[in-house]
Amino acid sequence: MYVTVENVNKTYQHHGAPFHALNGINLEFGRGEFICLLGPSGCGKSTLLNLLAGFERPTSGRVTIDGVLVEAPSPRYVTIFQNQNLLPWRTVQKNVELGLESRKLPRKERHERAARCLDLVGLGGFARHHPQQLSGGMRQRVAFAGALAMEPEIIFMDEPFGALDALTRMEMQDELLKLQKTQKKTVVFVTHDIEEAVFLADKVVVMTPNPGKIKSVIPVHLEDAHDRTGSDFLAIRDRIFGEFELKQKDRTEYFI
Repeated sequence: MYVTVENVNKTYQHHGAPFHALNGINLEFGRGEFICLLGPSGCGKSTLLNLLAGFERPTSGRVTIDGVLVEAPSPRYVTIFQNQNLLPWRTVQKNVELGLESRKLPRKERHERAARCLDLVGLGGFARHHPQQLSGGMRQRVAFAGALAMEPEIIFMDEPFGALDALTRMEMQDELLKLQKTQKKTVVFVTHDIEEAVFLADKVVVMTPNPGKIKSVIPVHLEDAHDRTGSDFLAIRDRIFGEFELKQKDRTEYFI
């Protein structure tokens, strides 16, 4: 498998006492798959993402990508957070070029690659704008363009749409799925939204808290990937709700 998590545990010290964030995590997935880490707050999904991305190391166990032990962040992978971290004094074009500057690419190549990626996300006409002139969804697209410009093997995403309104969120889900399929990127996406996970993922990794564990890995096969009301979509959604053993009245509160 392309990504392998073997018997991973993660423990922090909290006020002098151990806090077990993850316990006995085993996970495998292939190149080009879209994986959603799904669960309520406190289940360790962001911690697992950080281990995969190399920002943290497990207390025990190991994480490998393409057979290589993950011990630190790599330029082969990029991470997009809910806060886009765009620099307000730089134009959209220059924000997309920022990561390329760290790689010391020639100016012409940086400009051409950034322009190409802005076209991919539908922002080719906004290259000279500044972030404060854009909507939240447009700023998130700039973050996508910056990630794509780095030509990563894997894109890690930690609840990137959490601050968006419902309609913009659905629009961004459509855009992300289209980009992932056309670019054939591996994506690991953290969310606590079940419908978002079903819409986006090839596999949904269901996590439960105290400590964080993987309860199940559910493959998603939809006849129409863009139909959020189809019987197959609803069946998978309800199966995931069943994994958490929630009654209808408890469902919203559990995932806040």
